[in-house]
Amino acid sequence: MPDSPPRPVWVASKRDLSTVVDRLAAEPALAVDTESNSLFAYRERICLIQFSTRTADYLIDPLALKDLSPLDALLADPRIEKIFHACEYDLICLRRDYGFRVVNVFDTMIAARTLGWPKMGLATILEGLWGLKTNKRYQRADWSRRPLSPEQLLYACLDTRHLLPLRDLLYDELKSGDRLEEAREEFERLTQVNGATAIFDPEGFWRINGARDLAPREAAILRELYLYREKVAERADKPPFKVIGEDTLIAIARRQPREAKDLQGLPGMSEGQIKRHQQGLLKAVQRGLATTTPRPPQHGRSDEATLARYEALRTWRKKKAQSRGVESDVIVPRDALWAIAQANPKTADDLTGIGELGPWRRDKYGEEMMTVLAVLNGVSGNH
Repeated sequence: MPDSPPRPVWVASKRDLSTVVDRLAAEPALAVDTESNSLFAYRERICLIQFSTRTADYLIDPLALKDLSPLDALLADPRIEKIFHACEYDLICLRRDYGFRVVNVFDTMIAARTLGWPKMGLATILEGLWGLKTNKRYQRADWSRRPLSPEQLLYACLDTRHLLPLRDLLYDELKSGDRLEEAREEFERLTQVNGATAIFDPEGFWRINGARDLAPREAAILRELYLYREKVAERADKPPFKVIGEDTLIAIARRQPREAKDLQGLPGMSEGQIKRHQQGLLKAVQRGLATTTPRPPQHGRSDEATLARYEALRTWRKKKAQSRGVESDVIVPRDALWAIAQANPKTADDLTGIGELGPWRRDKYGEEMMTVLAVLNGVSGNH
């Protein structure tokens, strides 16, 4: 079991940040994590950045620091390995909030998936390996509130404190199992994430579960309800789901209430909710009844030949994954499989033009995938 370092260093001033960055820049490897307030704000932001070395933990407070630019060069330094667990969301947030690009990443969750470990959650891994237990209730904490409790500080540290020894263990297993390059290719792919700020999509109501099952007039009402909820959420600085749930929006659209009493008995419509929202909801229903009915967006449908290629490749991928004891997308990501099916390559060399497929996977599985497509197309011969 890894030793516990001294209490964490809290960093909330420009001077302290400069000192800590100088210290971290001298390290060959850093464990990194972030905490955001996505459950408590309309537009989430990073509220805490954690770093751990092999001997110390550092908690950086972005809410107190106006300028985090000293972290930019640190995270972009290719000489320093940054160890995350499930890094994709952290990288998106760091890019979105500060424009940071992180290079030389080692993701312990991706490493565990590549090795076929049955459990990939960090808390489960740490408990299984070293008997360490974490309080999962802080996963849903409001990290924008200050001061943070001692329990929150401990939780934040545990997210990075043991990543370096975990990385060592996984690295050795990847190397001995000849899986290191495969994992590294996936690490590199994840560093290319786009952290653009999400823009509200007024047509996003079609993504609500059940929206496409509604009658045209019901869909028009749902659209107006969806727009109303978004305005309320932005004004109250709350996530939309905390204003009114999606199941409730669907139920209102189906009932088409004309009076406040018609809202009673609907899922999620407590007396408090009715009192708060009855006027806005009833007006939204009226707008939906009066407006033109929307049509669901028609995404480009793939032709039958492309679908057949995709299904053949997916069947091959599933068998390959089962033989290795890993999840299917460890073999080839879904986006790459679709790109191959659409491109319909004739030789393994043609795969070089498919950006979603990295060089390691191309070399490892290219010939096999060409054989799958050749059999499907009734072509014989070597590929």
